[in-house]
Amino acid sequence: MLLKAGKPLNMQIILKTAYLADRRMLNEHQRPIFGAIYIGRSFGPVPWEIYEMLKGEPYWLSELQLKNYPWKLKGHHVELVGHMSAKRRKKILNPSSLTKDDMTAIKIEFRRCLNMNFSAKTRVTHQMDWVRGAMRPDELMAYEDMIDDKHPHKEEIIEDLLSESFFLIL
Repeated sequence: MLLKAGKPLNMQIILKTAYLADRRMLNEHQRPIFGAIYIGRSFGPVPWEIYEMLKGEPYWLSELQLKNYPWKLKGHHVELVGHMSAKRRKKILNPSSLTKDDMTAIKIEFRRCLNMNFSAKTRVTHQMDWVRGAMRPDELMAYEDMIDDKHPHKEEIIEDLLSESFFLIL
């Protein structure tokens, strides 16, 4: 996203893009992209690990095998920094672990978020999955709540997620 934008991005755009892309993939391809822990905060769903990385949390550097993040947070904007080669930065920001479908979902939701104002983003992200998460004492959102209630294969998707995942919250 940062490479495509070519300028610092509001953190909200990045977080909303991740959430909407995960929700899209769950409903279209029966799996999330990121598998993040989503927290239902007053300002909407927050993919916790992504949020921590954007803020510069050192723990994730070892997980990503990095010495530094290729971005920095300035206020609520995230911008790329030049402390590594452009080739390395591009590799980190476009991981080979993402499929073509993953990248398509991210691109669609990124464009969508760029073209929405704050109120519009709030409307699309404050759905029942967020409500249910925000109402829980731990504020954790469940992936099963992100699947459309009218999805013809909702129960099968939930079963698949349960059988294949140790860390998703269902």
